[in-house]
Amino acid sequence: MGWPLRMFDADGIYFVTVRCFQGRLLLRPSKQTNDILAGVLARAARLSSIELFGFVFASNHFHLIVRAPQGNLPRFMQFLMTNVSKKIGWLVGWGGAFWEHRYSAEPILDQESLFGRLRYLLAHGVKERLVRRCVDWPGLSSLSMMLGSPTRSARWFNWTKRWQDRGQLGIDRYSDDWAETEQLALTPLPGLAARLPAAQRALCKQAVAAIEREAALDRSPVLGVRKVLAQSPQFRPFRLARRARPLCFGATEALRRLFRERYREHVTRFREASGHWRRGVLNAVFPEGAVRPCLWPVPSLAAA
Repeated sequence: MGWPLRMFDADGIYFVTVRCFQGRLLLRPSKQTNDILAGVLARAARLSSIELFGFVFASNHFHLIVRAPQGNLPRFMQFLMTNVSKKIGWLVGWGGAFWEHRYSAEPILDQESLFGRLRYLLAHGVKERLVRRCVDWPGLSSLSMMLGSPTRSARWFNWTKRWQDRGQLGIDRYSDDWAETEQLALTPLPGLAARLPAAQRALCKQAVAAIEREAALDRSPVLGVRKVLAQSPQFRPFRLARRARPLCFGATEALRRLFRERYREHVTRFREASGHWRRGVLNAVFPEGAVRPCLWPVPSLAAA
């Protein structure tokens, strides 16, 4: 069965999910892992002009809430996933495939669903019974930025610079010699941007308190920060919770139905254009928001 066709809107906000290969704990939190992830995420967001509303990196997957005003979400995700796999893969000694499959990106259709996705993101670590409090999760997340300053300094390890200086290849790949400063910044959620920063932080604290009150009703034991940090990054869970990804996130059936109708029309138009493309009509018109096939340049006979 093929993957669902992409349909991206430049004004749309998306909930992005990526899982590590076989669910292995390749993103297991550590100070160095968090440092690398923050730098890669900051660099990717800056180069792609991405609006980042929230993020969390669990041990075997991560979630983002993002908007790509330039319509370049695929380019952003390509840069992010490629560099995370290279830099974290080297750190944890993993040389094979890093990601289980391509990322999923579901549109968030309304304000209520947006806050619901944010609450889901903030609950990571608590809802899985790994830690008792949201702030205790040792992995990289946007919670500290939501409760404090919306920007933080990060370091991008420029391995291109290291490779160009061949005489320095013996220096650690994560040395300060290759570190460049980036700024990781959060964009206020639509609907909260007009509020004062103190009011935004207060709403975040209320969401966190509600998450922890709900989690306190569960009396099952918590793994704890120490054991989370002690896990092997290459550990493969015996069983993974797998759920079919929704087509979209909408608070009402009417919203979701309208989106399904629009998506079906998009698929129909894409398949029609794709049929023309395969027959050699390279100027076939694909629907707006589609990821059209790549046309590789053909060397001229003269150059050959």
